[in-house]
Amino acid sequence: MTTVELQNVSRWYGNVVAVNDITMTLDAGVTGLLGPNGAGKTTVLHMMAGFLNPSKGSVTIDGRPTWRNPAIYRRLGLVNEREAVHGFLSGYEFVLANAKMHKLPDPAGATRRALELVEMTDAQDRRIDTYSKGMRQRTRVAAALVHNPQVLLLDEPFNGMDPRQRMHMMDLLHSLGGQGHTILFSSHILEEVEQVAGLVQVIVAGRLAASGDYRRIRRLMTNRPHVFAVQSSDDRRLAVALIGEKSVSGVEIDPRTGLTVRAADYGSFTRALPRIALGEGIRLRRLLPSDESLESVFSYLLEA
Repeated sequence: MTTVELQNVSRWYGNVVAVNDITMTLDAGVTGLLGPNGAGKTTVLHMMAGFLNPSKGSVTIDGRPTWRNPAIYRRLGLVNEREAVHGFLSGYEFVLANAKMHKLPDPAGATRRALELVEMTDAQDRRIDTYSKGMRQRTRVAAALVHNPQVLLLDEPFNGMDPRQRMHMMDLLHSLGGQGHTILFSSHILEEVEQVAGLVQVIVAGRLAASGDYRRIRRLMTNRPHVFAVQSSDDRRLAVALIGEKSVSGVEIDPRTGLTVRAADYGSFTRALPRIALGEGIRLRRLLPSDESLESVFSYLLEA
């Protein structure tokens, strides 16, 4: 079993702190690195891969530092978010080049096996610049897997994949994790993490906001207060009626924008609102969740 460990890691660029005092341990299996865009996920992955040195703290794989340690790449596979591929190469040539750089005893055989894993053998002889985004992603994953690394780091790996390709890649990650590989993939999409990873590391504004079992963290997200923007034919009368509803914890009135309603339970409120409006003879004109972005969810997690 291979262990990746960050101990009190920070990384800053001048006066900008990208990662702030993060400690985490990754063992065999699939872990999701979840957070809004700009949270610091890519910086964490690049430090794990040895591309960046931590400004403070340590990043190790089985106790060995990743920074300035080229030998670590024999045990590490990385797929960056940026598509740095040579379009004039075929998919086979691209993966083969990676196999040769790792000085594998049978680079051609390793290339075929890696392309089979990601279902790219049918298109392996086509130029990469003729591939769709999803095909390029799968080819890059094959290149990262060609030397059978114990650690696999993936930055937004499902970008550009169609639903069937995504399901296949998710099954592949599950399988590799079950075989003892240590896999970390980043995403800002909650549903991707839910389907692939049982364990989650949640980063907000460079800090570790939550860590552990996905279901426990998901409950925290589900149980957070909900805020709705509501407009009706009679906002004042609707506000008075809503105050008596059990699921409503607060109502504010703005003459220009209507009501801001805070509800403890999303489902109970959205079921109660039409019933209350109908009973009062009020027409609803607008109902929008105003804090459903991932940024707001993660901010709530950080506060919790």
